[in-house]
Amino acid sequence: MAIADFHLKRRDWLKLSAAGLLSGVSVPWFESLASAGIARPRGKACILLWMDGGPSQQHTFDPKPTGEFKSMPTSVPGIHIVEQLPQLAQCMEDMAIVRSMSTEINDHYDAKYFLHTGYKRTTAFEHPSIGSIASSEIGLVDDDMPAFVTIDAGFDKGNGGRLYRSVPAYLGPQHAPLAVHDPSEGLENLVPSSDDMRARLTLLNKGEDAFAKQYALPAVAAKRSAFDRAVRLMRSPRAKAFNLDEEPQKLREAYGEHQFGKSCLLARRLIEAGVSFVEVFHRGWDDHEGAAKRIDARAPWMDAGMATLIRDLKVRGMLEDTLVVWMGEFGRSPGNGNGHFCRAWSTVLAGGGLQTGQVVGKTSEEGKNPGGEVVERPVSAPDFIATLCRAMGIDPHKEFMAPGMRPMPLAEKTAEPIVELLG
Repeated sequence: MAIADFHLKRRDWLKLSAAGLLSGVSVPWFESLASAGIARPRGKACILLWMDGGPSQQHTFDPKPTGEFKSMPTSVPGIHIVEQLPQLAQCMEDMAIVRSMSTEINDHYDAKYFLHTGYKRTTAFEHPSIGSIASSEIGLVDDDMPAFVTIDAGFDKGNGGRLYRSVPAYLGPQHAPLAVHDPSEGLENLVPSSDDMRARLTLLNKGEDAFAKQYALPAVAAKRSAFDRAVRLMRSPRAKAFNLDEEPQKLREAYGEHQFGKSCLLARRLIEAGVSFVEVFHRGWDDHEGAAKRIDARAPWMDAGMATLIRDLKVRGMLEDTLVVWMGEFGRSPGNGNGHFCRAWSTVLAGGGLQTGQVVGKTSEEGKNPGGEVVERPVSAPDFIATLCRAMGIDPHKEFMAPGMRPMPLAEKTAEPIVELLG
């Protein structure tokens, strides 16, 4: 079916234009789209569950005997997590906890940049986020679905400093993410509904043809291509992946009615439809008043959403090829978790063909502040990014040309993947 066979009412056209969906500048990822109906070959994908602001390790996955919460055994003997996460405790055989993250930055924004890119922020140029790296290396160019999608999973009381938004940097704008602002609504204005799009497209094509002849610039070509690919996405049968209403009610209830649960469900649908990398972004984990007060309220929906995601992927035969990552930019200070803490904190990985059912690293158990120091197997931000790359089948040391004609590897040359996870 030709683009001209589609029709769009004037009010919907205006909505699309206002939202930036027909602009090559605001949705550069359309540059990576091609004809509809081409499924992504089976291969690696990743869902990043980003807890913005810094979640407390001792109130989640690294409990201490003197802590505010009791611990509970998991499905793997010898591994304990806090009792507020009973569903995740039963998923432990499919998870690996890294308890020895040790980084160097306690500032929110700089730490977010560091943990998304593996590089410290510099004024010289930006580095690509892990989502854009995945888009570049495992996303399909010839596909009608975006390679990289971000989902806003809501905002709890509190903040997390200045927001970091994933950027493709020198990888090119075609690897920027498509943003979904509300998982319940999906992708706004996705379905055309009118009878007059043919005439409008004909008129538009004439105008753009003339403009392109006069101004033969890359930006002009990008805008034209973005429009064409926007229409292709609108007609793609896989676009229904953005609609949660197609899921059974019982499964939706299992994920939970919180924005986080809905976002996890949408992430699974998008990965299933061919998206390579989805970041679920939940804000508000900067718990200066004490983490326990907030974790008690968060734990039910975090537990349900993440655990159901892991189980759902496993039942569908997708977990082996889908890496699930839970993390923030750092942890919280030992004790009640009221301060930023980068010296010793936790991340969690599930699926992705990793060696799961284990804990990597260890933090201190004794002393004035249990959990305040890494005592076994420290893991840096570059090491972690290199691990994610390897898990997705990406060479972390592949070089691209950064501004100034500088050869730049995806991860620092000194970065060493966590071999215990990779086998």
